[in-house]
Amino acid sequence: MTQEALRARVLEYLRAHHVMTLATQGSDGPWAAAVFYANEGFTLYWLSAPASRHSLDLARSPRVAAAIQEDYADWPNIKGVQLEGAAGEISGDEEKRARLLYGEKYPVVGKLAQAPASIVAALAKVRWYKIVPQRLCFVDNSVAFGHRDEIDLASDALHDAR
Repeated sequence: MTQEALRARVLEYLRAHHVMTLATQGSDGPWAAAVFYANEGFTLYWLSAPASRHSLDLARSPRVAAAIQEDYADWPNIKGVQLEGAAGEISGDEEKRARLLYGEKYPVVGKLAQAPASIVAALAKVRWYKIVPQRLCFVDNSVAFGHRDEIDLASDALHDAR
């Protein structure tokens, strides 16, 4: 599969799925948390309470790993995204962009005027975060058991630097 075809396939997979398992490392050791995400390209955005363990871990160390996959019953059907990168809290224009993307994917967040009061109150207490992958693989056991294709994110970094 070409890099272009792989990129398109992974971006479609990210658009079609909703939950990312985020792995962090803190003073109490490793931790994993499931969070809803929205993406722009391969950058993933989510919201969390700043006092949650994974948010506190991010404040200490931005290095994270994450996985996005369905709950499969048969090994040959397993597909998903594995990634590692740098994550952290965002604000300003970047937060506004994340809110817009998140609201498009999750309309209850995008239309706060129509959202239940409990959602509005919860959103007033969260912070916004992003992860920028430095390595990203697409797992597809339908090709072969343990098959993984890696996306060349270095070319993205070179393109962004120009």
